[in-house]
Amino acid sequence: MEHTQESKKNIFSKPWVQSIIGVVVIAIIFIGVLVIKSLASHVSIEDSSISAPIIAIGPQSEGILQEVDVKAGDTVTAGEQVAQVGSEVLLAQIPGLVVDVQNTPGQVIEPGTAVVSMIDPTQLRVVGTIDENKGLSKIAVGDPATFTVDAFKGKTYTGVVDSIAPTSDTSEVVFSISDERPVEKFDVKVKFDVAAHPEFKNGMSAKLKIFIK
Repeated sequence: MEHTQESKKNIFSKPWVQSIIGVVVIAIIFIGVLVIKSLASHVSIEDSSISAPIIAIGPQSEGILQEVDVKAGDTVTAGEQVAQVGSEVLLAQIPGLVVDVQNTPGQVIEPGTAVVSMIDPTQLRVVGTIDENKGLSKIAVGDPATFTVDAFKGKTYTGVVDSIAPTSDTSEVVFSISDERPVEKFDVKVKFDVAAHPEFKNGMSAKLKIFIK
């Protein structure tokens, strides 16, 4: 036993062993610093929600709304009849979830007016709106992200930046007598595993944290 302990002491006393130990310690410290730095380098977006693009289904020509065959919350298949305006039958072009209907039979519906609104649940994203001067330039597609959902307190989910809006949310020209330019807002979309979270609903409020690479 004494011989074994003495052998260990002799090994650790050798310069090359001490050098290796020193390198390992430095590497561990370096990795720790990188981890801390990566965790600290992030952009928070408080104004976020879970949503998908709205798909509007309406007639191509003016007519009287004869019937609506679905209601909000229904799932539909591609080609399924959802309503009829005049003699025109309105069909769902893709499978999805109905989120809103205009169910007032007898009303005159103009061309392009949405009678049924639906979404494709597979296109749900966490959409955050960020001021251009709050870190937008640091965010890139592919950046890892975490998010929380107000409806599920205490839980944190993961995702990745899927897209960054090429134009701001402001669509109209705003005139101001002030010399200060208005701050534009841009949408950042984060993709997540939709299939793993069927509990998420379109419109739920969320908060985003995007980690800068």
